[in-house]
Amino acid sequence: MIPGHFHRRRFSDLSEQEVLALAISSEEDDARIYRSYAEKLRTDYPDTAEIFDGMAQEEDHHRQALIDQHEARFGSIIPLIRREHVAGFHHRRPVWLIENLGIDRIREEAAAMERDAEKFYLKAARQSTDTSTRKLLGDLAAAEAGHQTRANDLTNTHLTEDAQEQEAKAANRQFILTWVQPGLAGLMDGSVSTLAPIFATAFATQDTWTTFLVGLAASVGAGISMGFTEAASDDGELSGRGSPVKRGFASGIMTTIGGLGHALPYLITDFWTATSIAIIVVFIELWAIAWIQNRFMHTPFFRAALQVVFGGALVFAAGVIIGSG
Repeated sequence: MIPGHFHRRRFSDLSEQEVLALAISSEEDDARIYRSYAEKLRTDYPDTAEIFDGMAQEEDHHRQALIDQHEARFGSIIPLIRREHVAGFHHRRPVWLIENLGIDRIREEAAAMERDAEKFYLKAARQSTDTSTRKLLGDLAAAEAGHQTRANDLTNTHLTEDAQEQEAKAANRQFILTWVQPGLAGLMDGSVSTLAPIFATAFATQDTWTTFLVGLAASVGAGISMGFTEAASDDGELSGRGSPVKRGFASGIMTTIGGLGHALPYLITDFWTATSIAIIVVFIELWAIAWIQNRFMHTPFFRAALQVVFGGALVFAAGVIIGSG
């Protein structure tokens, strides 16, 4: 049983006054959400923040028009009824759940807010048998559609090509700081640091299952260590590197993947077949790291390849020599 679920009112049971009160509270909530978006984006994306400021003002205008209509029809006492009081009414995600979303996702959330409200009012209007209620719901649906048009107008006004380019650069930089850098560091650590224990075990025992278990333990252990280290090293507040949880996941997961890449071939029972495949996987991993450095970090490809491949080769050789001895 969901707490409070069976205490909600059905939309069809609401009076016209309650529907109007619900619309007023919804407009108020949406304006508050848009202002929260604007404050979150104001530092890095000032032009988009202006768009959300404008959308919040639009919500204020509609709320005031609804209040005026309520006063004219029912008086100044507005019933307290909100989205969570009505079964099936569209819900808004709490602002703290979107704090770490990127700018594109926030824009999508805002567009979804307007679409959901319009669809709900249209559906409610079709189901209504009362003429005045049907008209009221239709007007509300039209108002939500108007919000979407107004949002497009505001975007064209504030978000010039130069502004969009600057925001795209800022978003790309944030993506690199939050995901690429920690993930790349994890992939490098997982791919290179696990070479020695895996291949040392392989050549010392020539037992593929034992080698796989050592590789699995080394990869998972390194992933957990790198993930917690990345998350605990910087909360992102001053450096602007983004959520420590996201960075921790990126680093930890990529570290584990980097190690598992050349551990999984040892599930093959034939030692030399498994080892040959593992060496090929190592070669692919190291070149992939060089490509990522070149693609996202703008490191010259051959310099990145020389650094990564040379370092990986040294670790690989150390593991083979130690295992063979």
